[in-house]
Amino acid sequence: MSSAIEQKKQMVEEIAEKFKGSVSTVVVDYRGLNVAEVTELRKQLREAGIEFKVYKNSLTRRAVEAAELSGITDVLTGPNAIAFSSEDVVAPAKILNDFAKKHEALEIKAGVIEGNVASVEEIKALAELPSREGLLSMLLSVLQAPIRNFALAAKAVADQKEEQSA
Repeated sequence: MSSAIEQKKQMVEEIAEKFKGSVSTVVVDYRGLNVAEVTELRKQLREAGIEFKVYKNSLTRRAVEAAELSGITDVLTGPNAIAFSSEDVVAPAKILNDFAKKHEALEIKAGVIEGNVASVEEIKALAELPSREGLLSMLLSVLQAPIRNFALAAKAVADQKEEQSA
C-alpha cells in the first residue's frame, strides 16, 4: 500500500520538475486522434526535442500546485497530453498548432511559457512567430542593409568617375 503512495509521490515530483525545468509547456486534449495520428505527432515532437507525455490528471494537478502554476488546474479534465520543451520556447506551440490545423480532434487547452501560465490565444500567437532561425535571418538582413547600401553607393561613385575620365 505505502509503495503505491510512494510511487505516486515520486511521479508528482517528476511532473513538477518537468514543469519547472521546461521553458515551454503545452497541454492538449488528444481525444479523437487515431493511433497513426498520435504516432505522427509524437514523431514530430521527438524530432524537435520535445517530450510528450500523458499523466493522470490527479497527479498532474498536484504537480502543478507544487510547481506553483495553479492557473492551469482548470484545464486538467478529460484525456490530456503534455508537451515539455526544455530548450525551444516556440517549437511545442508551433508543432501542436500546425498539427491542430490539420487534425481538428487535437485541441490546445493551455500552456506555461517561461514559468507563466498562458491561454490558448497566447499559445497560438506564440506559434505564429517565426522560428529562431527565421528571426536570426531577419536580423542579419537588417544588419547587412546599411553595408550593402554603402557598397552600392561606392560602386556608383566609382562607375561615375570612370565614365567621366573616359
